[in-house]
Amino acid sequence: MHPPAQQDCTNPLWPCAMTGAVACLAGFENLAVIVHGSSGCYFYPASLVGAPIYGTFLVENEIIFGTEERLAEVIDEVADRYEHIAVVTTCVPAILGEDLAGVADEHDLLLVDSPGFLGTLEAGYHAALERIRPTVDEGRQGINIDGVSLIDPLHRGNMLEARRLLTMAGAEIGTTFCCDRFEAAYRAAPFTIGTNPDLASGVGEWYGSLLGLDAVAETFERLTDACESLDPAPVYREIASAEERIAKACDKYLRRFEPPRVAVCGGGAYAVFVAETLERHLDADIACICSRNHTPPSRFRVEETVDFIRIADRLRACEPDLVIGSSYERSVLPNIPFVPLTPPVRGRVHLRARALAGVEGTLELLDEVLNACMDGKQRRI
Repeated sequence: MHPPAQQDCTNPLWPCAMTGAVACLAGFENLAVIVHGSSGCYFYPASLVGAPIYGTFLVENEIIFGTEERLAEVIDEVADRYEHIAVVTTCVPAILGEDLAGVADEHDLLLVDSPGFLGTLEAGYHAALERIRPTVDEGRQGINIDGVSLIDPLHRGNMLEARRLLTMAGAEIGTTFCCDRFEAAYRAAPFTIGTNPDLASGVGEWYGSLLGLDAVAETFERLTDACESLDPAPVYREIASAEERIAKACDKYLRRFEPPRVAVCGGGAYAVFVAETLERHLDADIACICSRNHTPPSRFRVEETVDFIRIADRLRACEPDLVIGSSYERSVLPNIPFVPLTPPVRGRVHLRARALAGVEGTLELLDEVLNACMDGKQRRI
């Protein structure tokens, strides 16, 4: 099943292309990001990315008589504070068919045409990257990290874990897509690994994902074949230690309780990884997987949908012991143990860096799942 070509950008269940483009661009430190559209188009991504962005807040008369003057005003307001400026166009200027090329040339803008109806978050994220046109510096040492998006509640932990593992193996860190200085996009290293395959940048030669212990081992094996100076032994030792700890904790749980019946909702790469991990280590019954985006074929039955009513019906029908997803899924079954995975995550404080990628990411996931399931069992006693 493939997602629809267009997406209703008023549906908050999964961010639209405009929000994906903003999330990509806002990760660059010295780049001002202006959302060219209404107040609603600004406030939704602003509530999710956790970084300063700007808006034109278009009103009726500007929509009728043209938006260029308002855009120029906002550009002038931020021009002296940033080295670079990007403008993300939303549905209104796209539907009006305004040609903003003149404004872009006059102010040396990066103009990203990414209205919400273009598609999903991933479509907008990749549209922004294509507009940036990153380049590889073949003479640069290091390994790029990609799949990082500010909208992902796990992005900071994933980035730190990827850097930790690379440093442990003696590798230099290349460019992080997208959480780096803007200039770093134009001197990326030749090799790339990823924390979220749904957001693979396509920059440099791909050497693998860090989602899962097996994936980490395979990725570092490929990196070592290409970079003889790397020493993956410390990483392999961490993997072996993590596997022992996981086996001990999961065996202890399964001696006391039945394997959980689990519903997983989120981006396709994350959702399938979570399902595989829980089935492998906890004998979990994967009751349903609802993916927000297109998901490559897997041995699991995955339904691709952003229809909240449809997802709610699936959750109620499968009667899970554990729900993994966003605050929307939690609201459907508020009395069922819950583990956050994907935005939006409301009503919780998140100060520490939480990961899903790498060794620590797998440990974090199983920590959360085991504790949520045990808490749920104790509440029912």
